[in-house]
Amino acid sequence: MPLALLALAIGAFGIGRTEFAVMGLLPDMAAGFGVSIPLAGYATTVYALGVVIGAPLMTALGTRLTRKQMLMLLMGLFIVGNVLTAVAPVFGIVLLGRIVSSFTHGAFFGIGALVAADVVASEKRATAISLMFSGLTLANVVGVPVGTMLGQRYDWRVTFFAIAALGVIGLLGVVKLVQRAKTAASIGRELAVFRNPQVGLAMLMTVLGFGGVFAAVTYLASMLTEVTGFAPSSVIWLTAVFGLGMVVGNLISGRFTDRAMMPMLYVSLTGLALALAAFTFTAHNKVAATITIALIGAFGFATVPPLQKRVMDQAAAAPTLASAGNIAAFNFGNALAAWLGGLVISAGIGFTAPNWIGALMTVAALGVALIASALERRSTGRG
Repeated sequence: MPLALLALAIGAFGIGRTEFAVMGLLPDMAAGFGVSIPLAGYATTVYALGVVIGAPLMTALGTRLTRKQMLMLLMGLFIVGNVLTAVAPVFGIVLLGRIVSSFTHGAFFGIGALVAADVVASEKRATAISLMFSGLTLANVVGVPVGTMLGQRYDWRVTFFAIAALGVIGLLGVVKLVQRAKTAASIGRELAVFRNPQVGLAMLMTVLGFGGVFAAVTYLASMLTEVTGFAPSSVIWLTAVFGLGMVVGNLISGRFTDRAMMPMLYVSLTGLALALAAFTFTAHNKVAATITIALIGAFGFATVPPLQKRVMDQAAAAPTLASAGNIAAFNFGNALAAWLGGLVISAGIGFTAPNWIGALMTVAALGVALIASALERRSTGRG
């Protein structure tokens, strides 16, 4: 593995930790500032919105820098954002720190995916992308539980100082290990690739496909405690099971995506739709629910390498903005799915109802993938 991929994975691990850190620290943060749990939850909401806005904005602002310089700038902002959160005297500064941190997320993964693909042979690009994203998956397995433990044992601020320290390591790694780093194309050329309808279709697949995962995962704790009958203390290790599934699915998919990208996407989307639909029924049994959670994690993150590579391939002439924009599409899909899942729960259909929302979104993504492939074949035939 090229050492540049290690630096990118460390950065991805840190960003993954800061994205999900609030999940286990929310009660402590709310108590520390004397605010309600729903208000403290805005620390998650503003982060998600910041990713959607910051991904294209930061990428566009950095078109005159090399990709290495942009990664260095992003890691610097990441450190500032997390230190700001850690030292915040009032909750409003926490939100400001979260916004600063979130602005680095989409651009880092978008540009990082391009750098990862550039440091390996062309037939191993998807594998390289999956290795970089492994940092994000490991953040769910290791980073979130450790961050929660630090916050409960010492103080929630310690967790964000530790995340900032990871950012320093990631920054040094980029400085020392990333060598090959092209300059992005002009903003005009970057925007021009969006005229290709295949770029838009690829992003729509991302919104619907990976978004389906979050329809279920957002309400996972409620399903496991209210429907399955697990104790609240069991949720931590069950989320680790989900995270392990993500790690395995991501790495396997990276290898198969290099061999056959669209077939891998079809398989992962079909498996994800089936797993989400099945969870409606398996959620009533502890063993079956645990297995299904792992499958949702595996098939869910198995969609990531082909979805990201599809966008990069279709925008090959100037891929930087499209690559970062696809990271924003992942997060927009997450927010949309969580909102739809909340609607069906509020309608009184039950805590397992979001699984059907996720399954339907994933089936829709599969339909878009088939349409995109058919249009591509027709265009190639005419050519």
